[in-house]
Amino acid sequence: MNRFAALKRKGAVAALAACTVFFVASQDANAGIIRISEGSFIAGSGLITFSEFGLGTFNPTYAPGAYGGGAGSPTVTFDGYFTGQSMGGGVCGGLASGCVIGTPTGSLSLDAASPNTFITGDGANPTSPVLSGTPTFNGPVSMLFSTDLAGVGLDGGYFDAIGGTAITAFARDGTVLGSVTNTGTGIEFLGLVTDNGANLIAGLQFSLVGSEPAGFAIDNLRFGTTEQVVVTPVPEPETYALLLAGLGLLGFAARRRRLKEAAAA
Repeated sequence: MNRFAALKRKGAVAALAACTVFFVASQDANAGIIRISEGSFIAGSGLITFSEFGLGTFNPTYAPGAYGGGAGSPTVTFDGYFTGQSMGGGVCGGLASGCVIGTPTGSLSLDAASPNTFITGDGANPTSPVLSGTPTFNGPVSMLFSTDLAGVGLDGGYFDAIGGTAITAFARDGTVLGSVTNTGTGIEFLGLVTDNGANLIAGLQFSLVGSEPAGFAIDNLRFGTTEQVVVTPVPEPETYALLLAGLGLLGFAARRRRLKEAAAA
């Protein structure tokens, strides 16, 4: 390989490396968490389907035995929002009843005065029943774990707008660890894990951060400790384009090299 070809190849590799660095950085845009897929939760992690209790159950409490959790699994409780928060009055850009503002106070706790959550049927969700906030399909859903976790995820929807709904993770002292928003319509899995894999998540909130015209609810809640979550980051849509661009540049350089070698032969 001559010097010119070597420099071209080094430039292509550097471009791809830059795309890879951007990919990693984009996953940590919300410092403290990384977006993950449903497949990141391995055997032994918790799963609540909301079929464990009857329709109309308000603010259900799930001890480990209620969802098949083993020794050391957390008790999970639900309500509208956390102590220290309040309804957002529409400041998030969406329906006022689905918007939450304020920072929770520590130690993290659910506000008994917040709008209730309840189990209900949902014809738009193939795995109904679901857990809804108040009013039906238009209120926030918050959950508190009795022990800290590394990762949490859920099926959210049915979404009719992109980027209008988010899950936000909180530490035991009320600190925001980070959040991810829906990137598509329909039923979408929203999941996150701490960026260092540590058990830091004490609570999770599902609420509006923008417009969502047809309502929202949660189903198939998954959660796990460090040993129960495999970190497999999910790239944001714009990241795919950058990665493909980097790969295309590398492929172009390789083709140029092969042509030059063939001409020299």
